[in-house]
Amino acid sequence: MQPLVLASSSPYRRILLDKLQLPYSCHSPDIDESPYPGENATQLVMRLAAEKARAVADQHPGSVIIGSDQVAVLNNLILGKPGTKENARTQLQQASGQRVTFLTGLCTLDTLHNHAQTEVIPFYVHFRELTAQMIENYIDKESPLDCAGSFKSEGLGIALFEKLEGEDPNALVGLPLIRLISMLNNININAV
Repeated sequence: MQPLVLASSSPYRRILLDKLQLPYSCHSPDIDESPYPGENATQLVMRLAAEKARAVADQHPGSVIIGSDQVAVLNNLILGKPGTKENARTQLQQASGQRVTFLTGLCTLDTLHNHAQTEVIPFYVHFRELTAQMIENYIDKESPLDCAGSFKSEGLGIALFEKLEGEDPNALVGLPLIRLISMLNNININAV
């Protein structure tokens, strides 16, 4: 089997990839994640997933590189990682009672054959009506400042939701395993 490399510094993606019980290494890509002028959310995550994979390809010849990127979209606006409590508060206030779309770009780059597979996987989160106190309590308890949309669905963030909708709940955390397994199967890497 070709070596697998996860092009990510995200601990959340590592936890997800661990589920497949395949040996892999991590290499953090150092790329600018700023959107290009006129680039929509779908184009952005597809481009960034591929760029992350390509950014580490030279250091891992003969490997299969996994790149992934995610954005949250509300009313056609991209919600990034909040970085501060104030930004997290604002994002959660905006999401209250709304449906937020999470788009995850996924790329597998087979460096041996210079072949890439890239897809965008959507996932939808329907938020409850959130009070100011709920938002404050949540931010204080979980500090989701490094998460797109200001929540951790794998933790207490689930309490903010009314409903989840999509083909793979792992996509919400940042690595759609169902699609990744299909992509790996296409290049003869099998989890089972």
